[in-house]
Amino acid sequence: MRTALTIAGSDSSGGAGIQADIKTMTALGVYAMSAVTALTAQNTTGVTGIMEVTPEFLSMQLDCVFTDIYPDAVKIGMVSSVKLIETISEKLKFYNAKNIVVDPVMVSTSGSKLLQDDAIETLKNCLFPQAAILTPNIPEASVLSGITIENEEDMIKAAEIISSQFGCAVLCKGGHSVNDANDLLYCNNQYKWFMGEKIDNPNTHGTGCTLSSAIACGLAIGLDLESAIQMAKDYVTGALKAMLDLGKGSGPLNHMWNIR
Repeated sequence: MRTALTIAGSDSSGGAGIQADIKTMTALGVYAMSAVTALTAQNTTGVTGIMEVTPEFLSMQLDCVFTDIYPDAVKIGMVSSVKLIETISEKLKFYNAKNIVVDPVMVSTSGSKLLQDDAIETLKNCLFPQAAILTPNIPEASVLSGITIENEEDMIKAAEIISSQFGCAVLCKGGHSVNDANDLLYCNNQYKWFMGEKIDNPNTHGTGCTLSSAIACGLAIGLDLESAIQMAKDYVTGALKAMLDLGKGSGPLNHMWNIR
């Protein structure tokens, strides 16, 4: 069985973060492992508290995983502080980790800020150059590229700026647009659109975590990048179409929609 490691924060409501990652990996037939960067007290209406692990304990988690069950892919989600980012970067280099998918989580679906300001530069300098692919949404891509994104041409320009700066592929996710959910892959100075229908479902908690984990699964089982993205988009589309309705805010996806 192929394996994947998620390095991210825990979501006590189960819809995003580590919990979403493990559900996604399991549903897609990949053995899931985790290194928790932070505990969060959150639900579908927002985040009320964040308690980070220490860099030393995160380091121990990563050592335990890599020295026993080496992951075929690594997904990195919420990492909110400089020291934790530096710890992850050092360990991934030391163990020569492969197929690294970085989801630059800055703000939760409910609007809660999840990344400290000084951590953004460390994320750029330490983790982005190690990634096979970054998966920013439109607001995140705007921050990372320094340009305002208002249309498809802006998405291409932003992705090109980010890709050239960090030497990795970029999937600029279009789910924040009004009319469609088209994602743009920019890789090796070329771009490709992955078309997606806009699903009328207000429950999108954990969508970004789920997509990046699904891409990691595709890479773990040996798919090329474009095939991994298409598989991930199909999985997320199915999870949204399942119309799970839980909680009082933006509820979670149905990660088990494809399990009969």
